[in-house]
Amino acid sequence: MTDHSAPAPDEYVDDGADAGNDQKTHEPRLWRDDGWTARIIKNDDDDGWAVAMIKDGEPEPALIGPWTMGRDKKNPKPLDPSAFITLVKTASEFVRRHEQQLHAMLHKSIAVSDADATFNVTLDIIPDDDFPYALLTAHDEDGEQVAQVRVAATFKLSESSASAWIANEFRTPH
Repeated sequence: MTDHSAPAPDEYVDDGADAGNDQKTHEPRLWRDDGWTARIIKNDDDDGWAVAMIKDGEPEPALIGPWTMGRDKKNPKPLDPSAFITLVKTASEFVRRHEQQLHAMLHKSIAVSDADATFNVTLDIIPDDDFPYALLTAHDEDGEQVAQVRVAATFKLSESSASAWIANEFRTPH
């Protein structure tokens, strides 16, 4: 499923329901169960319908995708247990892949050896809206942290940059 519509934010607001109350709702256009809410919404891009999948506690949908028309070709097909289970699986997988991709972008690791030892050097980007930065950290072969410095979020971790940092006695790279 891909995002085929851009509904107004109030179209998928939780209607004041407490996300932590385990309340189940099984209505033709709204299902709340298993930590997820499926809401059928009007697709503003055409005359069709879309489904927004919202994880409990999240302000925005994790996934918005097209929804099937009903038999009258005017109203949406009602949600049912089978469709809801499929939607939850799809949205959960989408969230998991997104989290994995984000983790891979924000956390890099490389093993570097010098004449004396091997170090595992990591770069962890902290995506602050105002002042993003990164932490460059070195661990020895036993997993003990031997150095950590704050660097620009744009710092590129490579074998050569890690080796240069180690050779410079772990001083902050410029």
